[in-house]
Amino acid sequence: MQIDGSRVAKRMAELGKTQAAVARGVGVSQQAIGKIINGQSSGSKFIARIARELMTTPQYLSGETDDPSEGALPAPTADDIADQVGGVRIKEIDLDYGMGASWIDGVPVTEVERVFPADWLVQFTRAHPQYLFFAHGAGDSMMPTIMDRDIVLIDTTQQTLNMADRIWAVAFGGAGMIKRLRPQPDGGVKLMSDNPSLRDEVAYDGELSIIGRVVGVMRKI
Repeated sequence: MQIDGSRVAKRMAELGKTQAAVARGVGVSQQAIGKIINGQSSGSKFIARIARELMTTPQYLSGETDDPSEGALPAPTADDIADQVGGVRIKEIDLDYGMGASWIDGVPVTEVERVFPADWLVQFTRAHPQYLFFAHGAGDSMMPTIMDRDIVLIDTTQQTLNMADRIWAVAFGGAGMIKRLRPQPDGGVKLMSDNPSLRDEVAYDGELSIIGRVVGVMRKI
């Protein structure tokens, strides 16, 4: 069964989908989708997945029928997929302050979402998923506890320093960072790195804003 590239392009336009979005949904490169649209590839190996992503059928994409909705099943939503794997969707908090369309307490949150296993989450926090965010560790300041590009889970319902030396996501000096915090007798808060080569800093008088406590860390091994 051969794919008609013009029909793929037409469905993409009707649904407002880019080549990159379709490629992500199908699990192929953007170049592969481009070749199908341009007639350089039949793409028959992926026709069922492409049809599902474009909310139509292989028969429509191959030209056997002219009705894109005939026999088509609705594409599963992100919530459907999360439910199927027993997970919940959690948005990314941008500790680099580089981008983000919306803000949570002054901190940008991107539209990127990741599905976390619900059973795994309850080991670390009972907070509702809407108050949880994930972020990518950056740099070596918290090594070896948190490595560069580790995924950290942040519970924004926890913002009170009721125990010293826990790890927190904070805003300090106009930058987002992850540090251990220790209240000081003079009212300041010491920001500590796990990397012994970096010096500690102390925040005073509203210089520090706590985003939430880091309750989990995941990394590739």
